[in-house]
Amino acid sequence: MSSVKASGLEMQDTELQYLDREGAPDQKAGTTLGTVIDDHDMQRMGKAQELKRNLRPVAALSFASVLQATWEFILMSVFSVAVQNSHLTDSSSNYEGLYNGGLPGLFYSYVWTFVGFGFIIASISEMASMAPTSGGQYHWVSEWSSPRYQKFLSYITGWMSVLAWQAGAASGSFLTGTIIQGLISVRDPDYEPQNWQGTLFVFAMVLVIYIFNVYASDIMPILNNLLMILHVLSWAVILIVLWAMAPRRSAEAVFLTEWKNLGGWSSMGLSVMIGQISAIYGSLSSDAAAHMSEEVKDAALNVPTAIAWGYFSNGIMAIILIVTYLFATPSVEDSLNDPTGFPFLYVFKQATSVAGVNGLTAIILLPVIFSNIFFNASTSRQTFAFARDNGLPFAKWISKVDPRRQIPVNAIGLSCIISCALSLINIGSETAFNAIISLNVAALMYTYIISITCVIYRKIWHPDTLPPRRWDMGRWGLAVNIIALLYSWFALFWALWPGDRDVTRENFNWSVVIFAGVFIISIGMYFVKGRREYVGPSAIVQSDESR
Repeated sequence: MSSVKASGLEMQDTELQYLDREGAPDQKAGTTLGTVIDDHDMQRMGKAQELKRNLRPVAALSFASVLQATWEFILMSVFSVAVQNSHLTDSSSNYEGLYNGGLPGLFYSYVWTFVGFGFIIASISEMASMAPTSGGQYHWVSEWSSPRYQKFLSYITGWMSVLAWQAGAASGSFLTGTIIQGLISVRDPDYEPQNWQGTLFVFAMVLVIYIFNVYASDIMPILNNLLMILHVLSWAVILIVLWAMAPRRSAEAVFLTEWKNLGGWSSMGLSVMIGQISAIYGSLSSDAAAHMSEEVKDAALNVPTAIAWGYFSNGIMAIILIVTYLFATPSVEDSLNDPTGFPFLYVFKQATSVAGVNGLTAIILLPVIFSNIFFNASTSRQTFAFARDNGLPFAKWISKVDPRRQIPVNAIGLSCIISCALSLINIGSETAFNAIISLNVAALMYTYIISITCVIYRKIWHPDTLPPRRWDMGRWGLAVNIIALLYSWFALFWALWPGDRDVTRENFNWSVVIFAGVFIISIGMYFVKGRREYVGPSAIVQSDESR
């Protein structure tokens, strides 16, 4: 039986006590209470326990797995294609894996992305164990960066993280709506989808998100586990149908010969490097469970475990799905030019009837819809945490917690409003909308880079000031952090490239412009408002040792 040590606090794992709201031991171990170590961690970070801790280990793992939904988004989002004059343009990253790389390029780029992101996930898991807080990256930056730059770096990271998660939440709802329009196109080839119709689908999706996250919050842990089962069963059904019924390419074509450089780049190697954005896009948001830390029981152990196991299990499922999909793709060009705008629907049509396409897509849509619900939950908690530290305008209202439900209802509502507002932009300009949601990739990679850099700084120069951690990489930790940092820079660099050598206003990768613009605005906000009002977490973290 292992023991747990946390700055002088020691007890047996099997003897962890649950506390009531005042910190006294609770004999019933109710669903809204944490362990004594949770209470200690919150006290160390200077935060009050306002949110209900109703996520146990399995529910936390299910949340992380269903939210990330790697194989679903690899199939539905990463393979969606920008069709000329189509409403279905999602973002410049979505079709790059096939467009730049072809069948082998997509496979190999996902394999090395899976490995590279694995180092990032290991680093994030360790940081989440040391400081299990809804704030995530901006808190870790504040606590572990050089004291001279703590407030500034934390504030900028908080803004980039909030905007990245809000953009990601909007893109998930938009994807769901456009897939529904794609299904209508399958059934009725004469249907001409309009942008405003896609926006209405987003509104409907956002309404579902708000209802579940506010009014069904008490049953979400049970629902998490049920959706985890659906997540796995749907994956198995897709695999069986495609292997049994779809036309099959040769292994030589999938792994060796069917390379594509449709972007017109100077070499196939450069094309594949640019095409890896598909795999990067599918691997993002693996840190989502970290933002639910204040609602997970025994968070210092269960949150990093959920992050790591959720990522690696999703990644393995995605690799198997990608191989299956590539074997079932008769023609890369035909799939990219499918009138629905979604190559996966083209592949389904080669294997089944229209009814079969609808059925297969339906069993994928349900976990994707709940992935959007969970994404909003994580987004709202990150926004709530940054507002709690006075990092956002109207911070007091955003950080308010409903005393009865013990959830940040205002932050949830704000996230839903932002998703609706961004979807309205799509009615006037698809290019503008895609430019905004493309912020998700670059901004999240930035937050990974800064937070990992800060923990490397602490490990090298001030290792004694790091908090104890129950999810520990041991002597390999620093090496893993350094590799994660190098890969993060590598991924960010390639994520900013356009998909075509001949750049136009429509195919330009606007993420570099939006990222730079938001970064500059964040700096301006810091000097105008943040340096006077922002309360960096490091200012209130309690420690017995000198920083």
